[in-house]
Amino acid sequence: MSDTVVPPGIGEQAVTEFSRLNSVERLNSVAQALNHNGFHAQSVGTGAEARQIVASLLPEGAEVFNNTSRTLESIGVADDIERSGRYEPLRLRLFGMDREMQAREMRVLAAAPDYVVGSAHAVTAEGSLLIASASGSQLGPIVSGAAHVILVIGGQKVVSDLEAGIRRIYEYSLPLEDLRAREAYGLPSGVNNILIMNKVVAPDRVTAILVHEVLGF
Repeated sequence: MSDTVVPPGIGEQAVTEFSRLNSVERLNSVAQALNHNGFHAQSVGTGAEARQIVASLLPEGAEVFNNTSRTLESIGVADDIERSGRYEPLRLRLFGMDREMQAREMRVLAAAPDYVVGSAHAVTAEGSLLIASASGSQLGPIVSGAAHVILVIGGQKVVSDLEAGIRRIYEYSLPLEDLRAREAYGLPSGVNNILIMNKVVAPDRVTAILVHEVLGF
């Protein structure tokens, strides 16, 4: 019997396949594949380095929407965006608006920010990114609405191909996110939308930072 601690709702095989940190060499190879597909990608050693890179990419006073992300929370990027005073954090602004009286204005703000900062649930060896969402609200800006997209991705999220990426979402990420959502909101999560990014056609629009640490789900 394995000594691996299996989180609730996740099979031991999924833990073995999807939670372990990939080598620096593999992360470097995936970064090259992402660059070949039009992403602006790099591999770094630590979350602290990734945090510094994100800060260097966000201009003072920029409108920034940070997606809900354990990765961003764990390395301090969420706090930098929402509490440093250097940016216009759209998430906090939206929280303060009236959902009935300002619904249209809220949709417009969320749909086309200057910058979106988030993560991904899987990245393939050939340089495709997969992002799952229950509501789908953050996917439109990542696809085309935001002027710039920055994604910080933990080194355990590299998979062989798209099929493995989808399995990672359902078998590993979803149970963890469902547990988080139930604790935070009292509601279940779900894989209602999956975005697959195979290629970026606008130069330097999407930055992907691969980190040689286990970060997020």
